[in-house]
Amino acid sequence: MVNKNPSKLYKWREKYGAFITASGCLYCLLINWGHNWFLAGFFGIGVLICGAIGVSNVKKVNSSK
Repeated sequence: MVNKNPSKLYKWREKYGAFITASGCLYCLLINWGHNWFLAGFFGIGVLICGAIGVSNVKKVNSSK
């Protein structure tokens, strides 16, 4: 059965989920800064990629309205 009217939580998660992931990566980046450079680099790349995905998601949702 297909839900034709998704909930507000689903719509919010679809629009801002990548920003939440990017903020989690930013937190881990700050924690690992200076202790483990490999993880700091990994989470830094995560912040950039997830942030870019989040911006494109918001633009896509706003342009479709």
